[in-house]
Amino acid sequence: MSAERPVVTRIAPSPTGYMHIGTARTALFNWLFARGHGGKFLLRIEDTDRERSTPEATAAILRGMTWLGLDWDGEAVSQFEQKDRHAAVAHEMLALGAAYKCFATQEEIEAFRQAASAEKRSTLYRSPWRDADPATHPDAPYVIRMKAPQTGETVIEDAVQGRVTFRNDLLDDMIVLRSDGTPTYMLAVVVDDHDMGITHVIRGDDHLNNAARQTMVYEAMGWEIPVWAHIPLIFGPDGKKLSKRHGATGVEEYQAMGYPAAGMRNYLTRLGWAHGDDEFFTTEQAKEWFNLEGIGRAPARLDFKKLENLCGQHIAASEDAALLHELEGYLEAAKLPPLSETQRNRLSRAMYCLKDRAKKFPDLIEKAEFALNSRPVQPNEVAAKNLDAVSRGILRTLTPRLQNGSWSKETLEPILTEAAAEHGIGFGKLAAPLRAALAGRTATPSVYDMMLVLGREETIARLEDAA
Repeated sequence: MSAERPVVTRIAPSPTGYMHIGTARTALFNWLFARGHGGKFLLRIEDTDRERSTPEATAAILRGMTWLGLDWDGEAVSQFEQKDRHAAVAHEMLALGAAYKCFATQEEIEAFRQAASAEKRSTLYRSPWRDADPATHPDAPYVIRMKAPQTGETVIEDAVQGRVTFRNDLLDDMIVLRSDGTPTYMLAVVVDDHDMGITHVIRGDDHLNNAARQTMVYEAMGWEIPVWAHIPLIFGPDGKKLSKRHGATGVEEYQAMGYPAAGMRNYLTRLGWAHGDDEFFTTEQAKEWFNLEGIGRAPARLDFKKLENLCGQHIAASEDAALLHELEGYLEAAKLPPLSETQRNRLSRAMYCLKDRAKKFPDLIEKAEFALNSRPVQPNEVAAKNLDAVSRGILRTLTPRLQNGSWSKETLEPILTEAAAEHGIGFGKLAAPLRAALAGRTATPSVYDMMLVLGREETIARLEDAA
């Protein structure tokens, strides 16, 4: 690849279902590489399978990319809309002598394969039309086949896998244009990547064999071959190819489960790529550090504990406003009720005491129960036991003392400590009924944090309700 070409990468998902987590990681690697090199990251929707491609699946891909924060340059390209261009290239290859018309019928090809199999010969189809005189061509439907070299080797210099060689005598003359005039995937991908100026093809290593055939198209057309980088697939914790039995495999499922996008980006970047021993890093650091040399050759294993740990660190490190915004996106994705204005305001004030030790948004919401509650607060069974007659009496004596003075921890602390001392109990014994009254549960942020977030009026009202 010429040194002066700016980096251009792409992700090219098929819109035949949800966006797989493996596709998301491939998109992330392409995005990081492009952004880190000041290049472009493009999106192509490979929608040539008209029966299985749906607008809903395309929308799901765009939502998944947007949630992960993987912005692409320009408009998303539809592969199907380029079909006339693909067909034109197939005819150009015909004119160059790099391809030929093959009139063999499906029945003839099948008969050849069955005979070869019975005779224990190679079933690789060699078309009798490869070197036929055009004067002998019948007036019948035909496919256009690539005239692949039959001797020597095709070499792929892969940035991840190293040097990979393919024996040409084991590669058939692949079809590039079907008899109905539609292009095959193998041709369409190369034409699109060339036309979009793709410099680096970073994709799953299940495409490594395709690279040998696609290289032939580049060479036949005299086009510059991109840098190949075939990355290992993601396996489940049991070392088997990731599937539904391992849990969520679609990107949007992770959003609906409450994982923060920054944590997902960090975890997926680290899944199969390393920068020294760094585990937790920001997206800016990932852009700066990411390179193809850091990608391992072994399949990466999904580890939910590690994912949750990293997500917890990102929640703790997030700006409060950004966290609140993403939490609202989670509620929508999980089909949960949206926040009211009061809840949003309280949550905004409460973020400082909620975000530590929350690994996902459901954890954060559980800790935020006191701020999301509205009066009268209904204590759960365990908390209700802390509101006996004696405790309610103590709460009654406490409310007048909270009416005046500034509403700060420095002012509240002596009031609560004094009230506990007067009744001959430690602060812990007072905290239990306060938690029950303010939050309706026993596991909450500190009593002071709850009082400061709720404010004087709401705090006193809740204590009066409980007393």
